[in-house]
Amino acid sequence: MSPISTSRHARLALIALLVGGIAIGGSPIFVRLSEVGPMATAFWRVSLALLPFLLISRITRQRDETPSGLRDYFFLLLPGVFLAVDLAAWHLSLHMTSVANATLLANLAPVFVTLGSWLIFRTRITPIFLTGLALALAGVIVLKGGPAAIGGGQLAGDATAIVAAIFYAGYMLSLGHVRSRFSTLRIMVWTTFSAAVCMLPLAFFFEGDMIPVTLFGWAMVLGLAFISHVGGQGLVTYALAYLPTAFSSLTLLLQPVVAAILAWVLLGEPVGAMQAVGGLIVLAGILVARRG
Repeated sequence: MSPISTSRHARLALIALLVGGIAIGGSPIFVRLSEVGPMATAFWRVSLALLPFLLISRITRQRDETPSGLRDYFFLLLPGVFLAVDLAAWHLSLHMTSVANATLLANLAPVFVTLGSWLIFRTRITPIFLTGLALALAGVIVLKGGPAAIGGGQLAGDATAIVAAIFYAGYMLSLGHVRSRFSTLRIMVWTTFSAAVCMLPLAFFFEGDMIPVTLFGWAMVLGLAFISHVGGQGLVTYALAYLPTAFSSLTLLLQPVVAAILAWVLLGEPVGAMQAVGGLIVLAGILVARRG
C-alpha cells in the first residue's frame, strides 16, 4: 500500500474513531430511558445489532482470511464474552449512579488497556503512566466529593462502572488481537453473536421481563442497537485496522463528555462544580497515562 493510500486510510480511520465514540457516547441515554431492565436492554442491544451485521455479511464478499480450527473461533468469540460482562456491569451502573459518573468511570478503560498490555505482553510501564494513574485515581476521589464522601450511596454504582472499564479493556485488547487477520464485519458478527448468547441467560434469569411494551420502548432498544452498537462499535472496530489499539482506546474520552451533555439536556442531571473538576482531573490522568 502506497504512503498516500496509507495516509488516506489513517485519516478515514480517525474520523471513524471520532464518530464511533460520539455514537457510543449516546448509549447511556437509551439505557436510562429503556422500559426493560439493564440486562434485558443489553441483550436487545447486541441481539438486534446482530441482524444488520448478518445481512451485510450475506450480501458482501468477504476478502479476509477465513477462520480455521477451534483456536480461531475461540479468539473470534472471546471479545463478545468481554463485551457481555462490560455491558452488564455498565448498564447496571447507569441505574445505580449518575450517567456522568457511570460513563466517566467506565472510560478508565485506556488505563486498564495499558495494564493488560503489561500483564499479557510485558509492555514496559513508565513513570509517566504511573503519574497519570495516580492523577486519575485522585480525580475519582474529587468526583465523589472528596475523601469524606467516598462512602456515599452511589459508591456501589461507581465501583460497578470501574468493573465495566476493566472488561472493556479486555474487549479492546482481544479485538486488537484478531483485527490483524479478520475483517471488521466478520469480527462484529462473531463478537455480537457471542455477546448475545452470554447476555440471554443473564437477562432471563435475573430480570425475566424482557419485552418492551410500547413503541417508545422499542425505539430505545433499536436506537441503542443500531446507532450505538452497529454504528459506534462498528466504526471503532474499523479504525482498529489502521490505528494502534492504545490510541483507539482514547475515543472513550469523548463518551463522558457526550453523555454528560445529553444527560443534562434530556434527563435533567446537572453537573456540579466538584463533579466537573473531578471529571477533568480523571480525563487529564487518562491522557497522561496514555502518553506513558
